[in-house]
Amino acid sequence: MAYTLTNLQDDIRNYTEVDDSVLNTGILNTIIKNAENRIYRDADSDDNRFYATSNLQAGNRYVTIPSDLRFIRYAQLTDGSGNQTFLEKRDTSFMAEYYNTPGTQSGLPKYYGNWDANFWVVSPTPDSTYLITLAYTKQPASITASPGSTQGTYTSNKYQDLLLYASLVEAYGYLKGPVDMLQYYEGSFNRALQSYAIEQQGRRRRDEWQDGAIRTPLKSESPS
Repeated sequence: MAYTLTNLQDDIRNYTEVDDSVLNTGILNTIIKNAENRIYRDADSDDNRFYATSNLQAGNRYVTIPSDLRFIRYAQLTDGSGNQTFLEKRDTSFMAEYYNTPGTQSGLPKYYGNWDANFWVVSPTPDSTYLITLAYTKQPASITASPGSTQGTYTSNKYQDLLLYASLVEAYGYLKGPVDMLQYYEGSFNRALQSYAIEQQGRRRRDEWQDGAIRTPLKSESPS
C-alpha cells in the first residue's frame, strides 16, 4: 500500500497533536524534505544508484555532471576496441598543476576533477572518441514534489516508519516540543535507520557487482 504525502502529513499532525493552523502545508513540506535529506545523508540506498553514459569527443575535455547527482561512485572509459579503464578522481589543484597548459596534452584520459557546478574536466584531453560511463548515487525526488500523487516514493512505501520518525524529529524541533518526546522519536529514528542500513548492506553482500567493487582476477598456479 502506497504511503503518500497526504498520509504522511496527516500522521505528523496526529502524532504531534498539532493541526494545520500551525503545521500548514508549506511548513510540513519543509519538515519532510529535511527528514528525507537526513535519511539520504545517513544511509545510502541501492534504489538511488544510477548509471549515465555519453561520448567524450576528441579535443573536448569537459564532462557534463548529471543534474540529479548526489555523489559519484566511479567513472569508466571505453575505447573503440572495447578496452575499459577507470578514471581517477583528483582535486582542482592537482588538475590545475597537471594540466596547466590546456590543448598541449592529449591522449587517453587518466584523471577527472571538478570544473564548476555543471562540469567535470578530464586530463589529458581526449585524443579520440571514448564512451564514458558514470556510476553515481542520485538525489531522489522528494515526496513533496508530487503533492497529488497516489504512488508515494521508494522510501515512503518501503520504509514508512523511517520517514515518519525522521519527520517527527524535525517537527518536534520546529515546534520546540517536549524534550522527552524529541528524544523518544530520535531513538525510534535511529533504530529504524539501523535496520534500513543493515538491509542495504545485506543486499550488497549478495551481489557485490552492484556495489561498484572493482574485482582483480587472481592467478592460480597449477600444482606441479
